[in-house]
Amino acid sequence: MRLETERLVLDLHGVEHFEPLRLMWGDAAVVRHIGQPSSAQEAWMRLLRYRGLWPLLGYGYWALTEKASGRFVGDLGFADFHRAIEPSIRGIPEAGWVLAGWAHGRGFASEALTAALGWLDGQGAYDSSVCLIAPENEPSLRLARRFGFRDERLVSFLGHDTLLLRRARPA
Repeated sequence: MRLETERLVLDLHGVEHFEPLRLMWGDAAVVRHIGQPSSAQEAWMRLLRYRGLWPLLGYGYWALTEKASGRFVGDLGFADFHRAIEPSIRGIPEAGWVLAGWAHGRGFASEALTAALGWLDGQGAYDSSVCLIAPENEPSLRLARRFGFRDERLVSFLGHDTLLLRRARPA
């Protein structure tokens, strides 16, 4: 499951990632387009959920670490969270990413997403992947569209209008 890029290591989440993950998910500026800051317990449950995706689904989220410093960069990967939206995206890998505030604007998300999508495409098991992004989250929308995710429709997710984007696996 471990992937490496020029500047990053993408690896399974471990207990050593808890504190930086807690700080990142507790930062209101980082999660402003996702929801409310997480408590320590919610962050711990997220770490467990990330780790549990892999044996259940064969894909999941990676913890991103900067090679040069060993610093935690964020979370990125795929999940099937059985979201209560229409149309259903159940069974389709849903891409997502969250980076620590210090890591924004440094190209880490692009670098990690290149590796993650390459890995998913190489599995050959899924014809497409999706992502859900708040319409006002311009940086994430730009990233998703640059990687081939196309606007499919506006959906209601947790009472908010959210863009559903889809990316076809390259032929």
